[in-house]
Amino acid sequence: MTYAAQRRLLDADSHIMELPDFLVTHADPGMRDRLPPIDYSRSSMDEQEGWRLARAGGHDRAYADELEALGGDGLIRGPKEEKALGAFDPADRRRALDLLGFERQLVFSTLSGTVVFDHRLDPEIQYGAARAHNRGMAAFCADDERLMAVASIPLQDPALAIGELDRVIAEGLHAVWVPHRDAGGRSPGHTDFDPFWGRLAETGIPFVIHVGGYPLQLPPAWSNNGKPAVRDWMGGGENVRGKDFTALHHAPERFLSALVLDGVFERFPGLRGASVELGAGWAPALLERLDDLVEIFGRTEPAFRELSRKPSEQLTEQFAFTPYVFEDVAKLVRRSSPALYLFSSDYPHAEGGRNPIGRFEKTLSGLEEPERTAFWSGNFERVFARVLGRAA
Repeated sequence: MTYAAQRRLLDADSHIMELPDFLVTHADPGMRDRLPPIDYSRSSMDEQEGWRLARAGGHDRAYADELEALGGDGLIRGPKEEKALGAFDPADRRRALDLLGFERQLVFSTLSGTVVFDHRLDPEIQYGAARAHNRGMAAFCADDERLMAVASIPLQDPALAIGELDRVIAEGLHAVWVPHRDAGGRSPGHTDFDPFWGRLAETGIPFVIHVGGYPLQLPPAWSNNGKPAVRDWMGGGENVRGKDFTALHHAPERFLSALVLDGVFERFPGLRGASVELGAGWAPALLERLDDLVEIFGRTEPAFRELSRKPSEQLTEQFAFTPYVFEDVAKLVRRSSPALYLFSSDYPHAEGGRNPIGRFEKTLSGLEEPERTAFWSGNFERVFARVLGRAA
């Protein structure tokens, strides 16, 4: 029996663990020597191990067979990150999905985004890295319709972003990850980006924001409290710590607020999107706050009075959020809408836990069956309806 058992599950978050040659392998020939290396300083895999795996062509077959023998339940509880089955080998990933039993699975990168979203790079290099990244993601997911490739496109330059989006559409990727920060000195709702959002709406390809699209940690001053430095949850000092977590939602909330208040969802009612691996505990308050401020500031900001739908209605119809495994989904639903939340496993990352289905089920017990079904699969189908139809 698969880990999903009898449930129909559409997974809104999974990853590959890119090996050091990932970008170079898929880059334009003239770009290969110009791309910065992938940064492994915040990864469980060090660069030396990455090169060993790349030279070996992946995991030893005997080791991969041992992982397969764990079965679905054992696989989700078993080795994580680069040690997991299918972390970087597409054939192994297909075998992992056979055991996990997920009907569809969004696939994000893990490590190469530090290059793609580095706004300090020369635009030619940054968008060259994006092109290499997107080819690599398309190649990883090419042979199994269950795997839905997520492209990454920086919003530093509107023309370059639209050009890369056209390539992504032509190559058949299923979603577009954008960094949840200002867009090259503009709001992401700037009219210069209307062709970008319009193309997504026209083609039905959702945009996604995801952890990693903005710095994880607070500025150092906030950790300067006269006490010894604290470790992050993985035992080092480079990832999320307690204080960082209190503000993790600030950047995505700011980004989404800008899209709503600048009228992007209003202008493009066919646009769909999702916030992934950024939690959902902040979503009900965001909807309430946006509705309130539109009413209050509409007195002095005429554009708010022109919105035909409340912000909460726009986001409920056009957007969704993935809760963390420790968040109470039923509580979120009661504060907002059952249409807003998506199941995610985060496979093969450790953050997804060793039994995400079981942990989510505990918080879903107070909901009606249609509301539970919406979480496991229905809301994913709503957001990704057109790309799912294309895949079928």
